[in-house]
Amino acid sequence: MSNQHEYQQELKKIQDKDFTHNWVSSSGFLFYLQVACVVAFVLGGCYMLYTKRYDKPNPKVPNSTLYTPKYDSK
Repeated sequence: MSNQHEYQQELKKIQDKDFTHNWVSSSGFLFYLQVACVVAFVLGGCYMLYTKRYDKPNPKVPNSTLYTPKYDSK
């Protein structure tokens, strides 16, 4: 009987420490994991926008479409 009682106590200790058996600690861990992932995603997106910001393009515009058009004389 004593061995069975000790076995149950050891099993209880293991289950208390186990992630899948302790709902309270596992839910807290998953919450903070989600928060960390969202923060990492937002910071990564901000960093990418900062390093790959949109450069102002300098397209070649025909002279006839300028504000004051310049026409070539033939």
